[in-house]
Amino acid sequence: MKNIRNRSNAWRVGSLAMAVALAGPAATLPLSAGAQEIEEVVVTGLRGKPRVATDAAVPVDVFNTETVEAVSFVETGDVLQSLVPSFQNPRSPIADGATFVRQFSLRGLPPQYTLTLVNGKRRHRAALLQPGTGNQGPDVATIPSVAIGSIEVLRDGASSQYGSDAIAGVINFNLRENTEGFEFAYDTGEQYDVGGFQQTLQTNIGFPIGDQGFISFSGEYTDVEFTEVANQYCGGTNPCIDPTRPEFATMSQQLQDIVLSQPFQDAVGNADIRGSVVQPWGQPENEAWRFFVNTGYTLDDGTELYGFGNFSRSLGDGPFNYRVPSSGAGIGSVFGAVRLADGRLWEETNNLGIGPDFPASFTPRFEGLVTDYSAVVGARGQLPSGLNWDVSGRYGFSEVAYRLSQTVNPSLGELSPTDFDVGDQRNEEFQLQADFNQDFEVDGLANPVTLAFGLSYFDEGFEIVEAQDTASFQVGPYALPDPYDFCDGSGAGATLTLAGQQANANPNIGTPIDCTNTSDPVFRTRGPGSNGFPGFSDVAAGQLGRDSIAAYVDVSSDVTDKLLLQAAARYEDYSDFGDALVGKVAGRFYITEDFAVRGSVGTGFRAPTPGQQGTTNIRTTLPFGVPVNVGLFPAGGPVAGALGASPLDSEDTFNYTLGFTANIGQLTLTVDAYWIEIEGRVNSTSPLPVSTDPADAAGFANLQALQAAGVPNAEDLGEVNFYTNAFDQTNIGVDVVATYPVEWGNGHTTDFSLAYNYNQQELEGDVSQFFAPFSQFNFENDLLESNAILTATHRYEDFTVVARARYFGEYSLAQRPDSGNPTNSPVFDTQTFDPEVYFDLEGAYQINESIRLTIGARNIFDEYPDEISLDQLATRGRIYNSGSLVPWQGGYYYGRINLSL
Repeated sequence: MKNIRNRSNAWRVGSLAMAVALAGPAATLPLSAGAQEIEEVVVTGLRGKPRVATDAAVPVDVFNTETVEAVSFVETGDVLQSLVPSFQNPRSPIADGATFVRQFSLRGLPPQYTLTLVNGKRRHRAALLQPGTGNQGPDVATIPSVAIGSIEVLRDGASSQYGSDAIAGVINFNLRENTEGFEFAYDTGEQYDVGGFQQTLQTNIGFPIGDQGFISFSGEYTDVEFTEVANQYCGGTNPCIDPTRPEFATMSQQLQDIVLSQPFQDAVGNADIRGSVVQPWGQPENEAWRFFVNTGYTLDDGTELYGFGNFSRSLGDGPFNYRVPSSGAGIGSVFGAVRLADGRLWEETNNLGIGPDFPASFTPRFEGLVTDYSAVVGARGQLPSGLNWDVSGRYGFSEVAYRLSQTVNPSLGELSPTDFDVGDQRNEEFQLQADFNQDFEVDGLANPVTLAFGLSYFDEGFEIVEAQDTASFQVGPYALPDPYDFCDGSGAGATLTLAGQQANANPNIGTPIDCTNTSDPVFRTRGPGSNGFPGFSDVAAGQLGRDSIAAYVDVSSDVTDKLLLQAAARYEDYSDFGDALVGKVAGRFYITEDFAVRGSVGTGFRAPTPGQQGTTNIRTTLPFGVPVNVGLFPAGGPVAGALGASPLDSEDTFNYTLGFTANIGQLTLTVDAYWIEIEGRVNSTSPLPVSTDPADAAGFANLQALQAAGVPNAEDLGEVNFYTNAFDQTNIGVDVVATYPVEWGNGHTTDFSLAYNYNQQELEGDVSQFFAPFSQFNFENDLLESNAILTATHRYEDFTVVARARYFGEYSLAQRPDSGNPTNSPVFDTQTFDPEVYFDLEGAYQINESIRLTIGARNIFDEYPDEISLDQLATRGRIYNSGSLVPWQGGYYYGRINLSL
């Protein structure tokens, strides 16, 4: 394996920047006055010449600038979610790095299964790697919607054409190519009842470069405030800090006294630095600057030079779980009274043992600074022989810098800071690509055969950067029992050392040290590392890189006026795990002039990312309201190897689609069924227990394996896991898209559109090694079974009204078996959530040629989904299923002004 970070990348960035400066100019020719005529032409899905979307062999959605601007959302992922039912873009609270980089899905599959392109070139991955699922894909939020000229969504597997990741489909963002004009938009709004004020400023300006080129700049600033959709912390197995709730009376008198004490009540409002409750469920706050430039120039010989790139920076901030007070032991198993160096008990307030900084305990705050930039340059043209060529290079970089505040390193006790830099994650990519295509006349065929082929070199790497604040991972004195040697043992026969005798002689000691009492705080240990997210230590920090080469060939032809056939094959060879050969065949046949059937069969693959192969991570979970440190170790490393892991392999996939297109009068209808099989999907194993108790045979054996592998402070881990090629899965579903324009007369027109998706996800075979029964249930049932968007856009003179109904189908959720039952128990509680329909309404008035005003509301009737009733999940103040794909923050009203010059 190669370490790409050990090689200088300065020549890459410099050469790309120089090429942009010299070439200026972009991926395609400037749009002419007749640009509207080609907006429905797609280039995604068929190498070679573009074609009309309804004429393609596979399903492709095309959305032009007008369609994108008509959506009430501004962030690009939300725009897509409003247009493509099988695309979901949830905003996740209390979700580690997914708080800052949203994890979209297409056809029920996470972002690493969808290839994202910009101007037909691969978009680099975000640096975020989700610890549990291993999800790592591009961050589409870094592409400001104002920079988009059109979006193409290929809903079909395309690994044989575009390479790894193109399993669920391909999304291609075509950037604007305007040679003139200035546009400015200001959008602002807020949720009806729960806060969340938002504002967005967008701008685009275009300039000509001589008579044959253009340069288009786009920028976006967004400011999103947090929302609070929560009750005060209470319920379940957790202590209740709301005296008005009936659960409060079930607590011990000691806990009631703590909560009711004046110091606690005075400080509880500051336990979390946002909102009115100690753990606010809702939208995290975020501020972002995003920029894109797109440029192109055509030389006199017809050669096109092009370049585009971006820079974005966003800062997000959200809460972790509130650390609850508990009798005597402080906060779960993490905190509790300890002995200071002079023997006194450190329990300054309410016996919490956490010092005066947090007299009512605390809610850690997690902050992520996301930096993303890229550059693509290239040239393309046509040789006298008719061969079209396109040669390009791209560089992409993403970094998430993490910070944790409002917390402590418990093992440092009174010496602990409360604010920590906990390290960074970085993803870096470099690619050289050469694409060619040419038409050939073949005897006996009605139309030419298009032969497309190409070569690619791809170098990528993932890095975990050690935390600058060593206190975030430091092992403090209280990580060990009796750190100041007050006792010469514990239990019967234990005696005080000289240091212990001197401590007990201290008149301020209060409760003296009792070495014969194993419950004496002198023996209490506390976990090391910043509580909530221990910093990346020198052990976790590291770099992993690889390169690959690829070659593809794609042949297509309208062999008759009715029949289109396509075949493609691709070979890739990776430096770290081997090679892959995949292929695809597709076709479309017109039975009548207005009705065609189409389908495809293809194999694919997905190479596990360097991040999935090389990440070490320690995070805190609360399975039963008690903090547990969970360690994640690389599958190919010695630690996971000691636990039985083996190096990751590629995922093999099979895609099948079958559908039809129909034109019935003014109605255009497409229906496409799909079947996606994934063999050896990469996912983390179920958490393996780690225990210091020899009676827990499995947990103790894992502890011994970790210690033998050299894991420091392995005894402070409660669970451990690793990524593996865990299981096989199948996703089946149907996509339906229909459009119907109506001319009412007197200048009134209405365009109706319906987009519907049905999706079902199943695991294949015995997966008990990787999933407990309740986890398998969630994997297969917590996705929306169906989803639909019905839109009506009515126009009359300078007025436009958009009405939209969003349908969210049924789904089910299971909770972990009660603490008295084993995790692998087949008996667990479930809840089924009813379907929901939200209605949106928007009105726009074009005041003059330059100014347009828009007002509207999403979820205009302020509907909410079912409240969560599962007792383990309806705790900590949570009202709704925070991981749901159904929005749960009520209605949102907004206004927007657009200025065009």
